[in-house]
Amino acid sequence: MKQNIILYKIIVAIIKPFIKILFPYEAIGSENLSKINEGYILCSNHLSNLDAIFLAVIHPRPIFFMAKAELFEIKLFGKMLSALGVFSIQRGKNDKVGLNTAESVLKSNKVLGIFIEGTRSKTGGFLRPKSGVSVLSHSTKKPILPVCITGANNNKIKIFTKTKIKYGELIRNEDLEINPDNLLGFKKATKYIMSKITDLR
Repeated sequence: MKQNIILYKIIVAIIKPFIKILFPYEAIGSENLSKINEGYILCSNHLSNLDAIFLAVIHPRPIFFMAKAELFEIKLFGKMLSALGVFSIQRGKNDKVGLNTAESVLKSNKVLGIFIEGTRSKTGGFLRPKSGVSVLSHSTKKPILPVCITGANNNKIKIFTKTKIKYGELIRNEDLEINPDNLLGFKKATKYIMSKITDLR
């Protein structure tokens, strides 16, 4: 998976001041991000279309985001996303191509961005998490960094209203105690990861 680092940094630099003014945010625990030298999964809840932008402007390293395949249906927009390191995943399906891409990102010691709920929450509450995060952590032996995005007014992301982005402690793969022969083990690990995200709120 390739990423145009220069383009990524230019776009982040352009967007960041506008985000700070229009959608002010407070990052909590972000000082720990620079201490992680290996590849890992940046695992967040999902409230709005701005979530990936919040994470990108805060994060010191470029992020490879996993996104729904529908975003790539407009060819020009899809090419822009691909240049920025965004790749598609077929939701609700066993998308081996998408999972292989995610694995290659992690094995290359890059940062993989995943929204664990798989879709945006329309109510602001937490949704049922998907097990792809625990599957990828197990297959690559890479850690997970939980992050919780919290909006104001029933957790809605609104203009001129502060949003909080809070980072938790790194979850090591061995902490998940996954038995690959037991599918329930992946579900249990996923619930554990989700609990660490909900605790941050």
